Amino acid sequence: MDCTSKLQVVVGDLTIGVHGDGFSYLFSGVRMGPESLVRDGMEWLYRTPFPTYWRALTDNDRGNGFAYKSGMWLGADCFAKCVGIVVSIDGAPVAVPLAPGNNAYGGTVQAENVGIMFVYETLTVPATQVTVSYEIIAGGAIHVRVHYEGRAGLPELPVFGMRFILPACADGFRYEGLSGETYPDRMAGGREGVYEVAGLPVTPYLVPQDCNVHMKTKWVEIYRGTARGDSAEDIGRKVLRFRAEEGKEFAFCCIPYTALELQNATHQEELPLPRRTVLTILGAVRGVGGIDSWGADVEPAWHISAEQDIDYGFWIDGAE
Repeated sequence: MDCTSKLQVVVGDLTIGVHGDGFSYLFSGVRMGPESLVRDGMEWLYRTPFPTYWRALTDNDRGNGFAYKSGMWLGADCFAKCVGIVVSIDGAPVAVPLAPGNNAYGGTVQAENVGIMFVYETLTVPATQVTVSYEIIAGGAIHVRVHYEGRAGLPELPVFGMRFILPACADGFRYEGLSGETYPDRMAGGREGVYEVAGLPVTPYLVPQDCNVHMKTKWVEIYRGTARGDSAEDIGRKVLRFRAEEGKEFAFCCIPYTALELQNATHQEELPLPRRTVLTILGAVRGVGGIDSWGADVEPAWHISAEQDIDYGFWIDGAE
């Protein structure tokens, strides 16, 4: 892929398209975020990515009544309210495109970088705001920055991150980070390295709950197979890579269910058939506790205060 050629920008009616060699992205003011992310001929988005605040309750969360204290974050997780969109092309601000104003661009515009920021307001009492900015640079890499504005009076967060729902079930994923399922207070058994996981395994707890979180991750690659021709030899692997900012790390979870789908199932057989890939890139994760099996709260060091700001970022691009 040519990383030096300029981006091709198409300004539509409440949409911004960004194209280049091997990639095509579409950002929507109606869908309130990216609605298409195509790389190497494959679509990687099934739903618009949004901030996520909820994790399916763990046994320990149930035991200590965490839902009664922080349940409003479940509603905020289900409904995203966009209250502002800011667009820039090569650093110059651009009005959110509406007809007939978008006709002023006269077709494709070339640019070195495009920035699109979405401002979301949480459906909590009191409300607060989350900004998610996407900067696309030449070559097609996307720099995502996420900022949560702390607000006094809000209950503790279960998690904070971005949820990406991808079409179909991924064949698997590779990542560099800690081995196995890890949480902030459950990392001692993890070993740093590069690991590959086949499929999208879900830890078979008797009662479905949050699972398969991986801490201290430098990058994760999601891969899917696609047939490019009529013969089996033409089947290749398409890869989408999420990598941490230089010198930093994130946590992630990659399973076929959203937190709400896990939350709604009281036993494993109540989970729906896997159809999608749900990848969550996390900037903050609550600990799991389990000090007395269930009932005791998580140690204070592993709580997430909703009264304090949270900032993190990552890059989206293809495999190296």
